[in-house]
Amino acid sequence: MENFTYYSPTLYEFGRGTEEKVGMLTFLTGATKIMIVYGKKYAKNNGLIDRLENSLRTIGIDFVELGGVEPNPTDTLVYEGIKKGRAAHIDGLLAVGGGSVIDTAKAIAAGIGYKGDFWDFFTGKTQVTEALPVGVVLTIPGSGSEESGNTVITRTTDVESPVKIGLRTDSILKPRFAIVNPEMTFTLTAYQTAVGVVDMMAHILERYFSNTTRVEVTDRLAEGLLMSLMTEAPKALADPTDYQARANIEWAGTLAHNGLVGCGRQEDWASHAMEHEISAAYPKVAHGAGLAVVIPAWMAFMAHHKPSKVAQLGRRIFDVDEKDDRVAAIETVASLRAFFSAVLRMPLTFKELGIENPDIPALVARLHANKGEEIGGYYRLKAADTQQIYELMNQ
Repeated sequence: MENFTYYSPTLYEFGRGTEEKVGMLTFLTGATKIMIVYGKKYAKNNGLIDRLENSLRTIGIDFVELGGVEPNPTDTLVYEGIKKGRAAHIDGLLAVGGGSVIDTAKAIAAGIGYKGDFWDFFTGKTQVTEALPVGVVLTIPGSGSEESGNTVITRTTDVESPVKIGLRTDSILKPRFAIVNPEMTFTLTAYQTAVGVVDMMAHILERYFSNTTRVEVTDRLAEGLLMSLMTEAPKALADPTDYQARANIEWAGTLAHNGLVGCGRQEDWASHAMEHEISAAYPKVAHGAGLAVVIPAWMAFMAHHKPSKVAQLGRRIFDVDEKDDRVAAIETVASLRAFFSAVLRMPLTFKELGIENPDIPALVARLHANKGEEIGGYYRLKAADTQQIYELMNQ
């Protein structure tokens, strides 16, 4: 196990009716005028935004709205939010929605006080040193953005093709509070629920696949979360109003991405990088659906190149009873694919994603242009390797 620092400044309010506390929680951040960021329909049409605004008025907090966030959020709305926020002199943000909404709010929070282009943070030109406080009312679980310092934005301005890049901070962009009421997820479709579960599992696996040895506690935390998700997801799919199943899924989603299961070890993140190129090039692809295609292909590659941790996963999660690591790893991939396909009804190939003729050379070229000659922590992947993994998704 390696040295690590774990800091989680997010105040987490979980359970029925917790959204009623938004006024007081916002007040505690020190904000007096905030921007409420949300998507297109759900939060506005079902009266949630009105209820939140009433809570804010009661406590004396002013606000402006920024709606219209779409999946795979782009820089366009971030620029609009920065401009609008500066004009309104906001001193905080409230994200009401899922990962796309939260990521947009975080990017605005970082960019609003910065004199340059907020995209400088994403290209590594400069680092985020200050940001406005962000609060979250979570309505779509999966991204874990409600308690992470990460944000992912797609660049569409002044580029030949979309560029999707993640920005990671230790604490500056971690929300000050997160309100999580599982009842808000009752109306999610089976597809929305499933893509969220895949995203959660991916966040765990990206940390689980590591070369750091003797991290038994962290490994077992990761394995426990994976097993819990695989137990609770079918219950939520069978009965969308199963509060306990929804509650367990949402809590797992937060723990999957708040840094806990990465403590004391190096991480991988190659699968996320590869998926970002897919959903950047094909914006209709939901991030979780893309990950359902990428992760088994990545693991199939590892079964032949570095099978040990894949085999461990299979033995501990899928009851794989095989001594040879390579064979065990292959069985593990088959088990994961079966869960994604048969239980979650997720795609496993480009074709099932709705991409008939993927431009794999272009995906590989953009991937390494954005992420470097080699990617990944568990196994360093060069262009020939990522080409092979993308080809596995095309079978």
